[in-house]
Amino acid sequence: MMDMLKEMAMFAQVIESGSFSAAALQLGVNTSAVSRHVSRLEAHMGGRLLQRSTRSFALTELGKEVYAGCARLVQAARETQALAGSYSQSPTGIIRVSAPIVFGQVWLAPRLQGFLDTYPDVDIRLTLMDSTIDLIDEGVDLAIRISRELAPGLAARPLGKMRYVLVATPGYLRQHGNPSMPEELSAHRCIYLGYAAFGDQWAMQRGKQQCQVQVSTRLTINNSSAILAAVLAGGGIGLVPDFTAEAAIATGQVQVILPDWDFCEPYTGNIYAVYTPGKHLALKIRALIDYLLK
Repeated sequence: MMDMLKEMAMFAQVIESGSFSAAALQLGVNTSAVSRHVSRLEAHMGGRLLQRSTRSFALTELGKEVYAGCARLVQAARETQALAGSYSQSPTGIIRVSAPIVFGQVWLAPRLQGFLDTYPDVDIRLTLMDSTIDLIDEGVDLAIRISRELAPGLAARPLGKMRYVLVATPGYLRQHGNPSMPEELSAHRCIYLGYAAFGDQWAMQRGKQQCQVQVSTRLTINNSSAILAAVLAGGGIGLVPDFTAEAAIATGQVQVILPDWDFCEPYTGNIYAVYTPGKHLALKIRALIDYLLK
């Protein structure tokens, strides 16, 4: 039975990794060992679990059912491991963290060293990506997400709010003027996220007062740090998340334009620390969340 449990875990890792070689790398064994364990599991199950070719594989009908059971087994093992960590006297182990690229660069990464100094027995593996991942499939313990609503089936702690701000350099504003109303933005060069759903139609509000303005631009960028760099080069007025411009605002490199105006939803969101729900949250993860909240 113990050998079969090991074979089931290896089979699940093969499917999650996408190849035998990738699974071997994750498990720290050679590829032939992984292949032998999968073959033994097939013998136990009395049928083929994979249709293999030289470059890829596909799950058979039996393989799909067996993988579902193996995945539940692996998840139960992870929850048991987290249970052990939650009762430790102090946080220990590795925390795998995922965060949006720019938020991770400018806000999260600079704060992690303080956490590591506070908890010397904890290591962090931070991955920055803007795509939404499945925490279980990717083996992520904690994900930072900025969203109005979170997908069901996740536990989360709110870390704060994010709002968009308009910024420009003092030099640009001296040369082109400082807008006092949103309608004046149409006369300026504006830079914003190219993939944003709102495009060049910006809905803004101040209290109960609302307006919509169409802006003009010759430049859109899919990264807010790059937008700020273009603004610092005198490129115009940039629309960026507040955390992107925080340091530049503090040093006076840029000024906030129309600070009493907000972008209408959905152009703002909450910042969440997201994790897989369970009865027991590992002490290391709880410690990191608490640290970020401070």
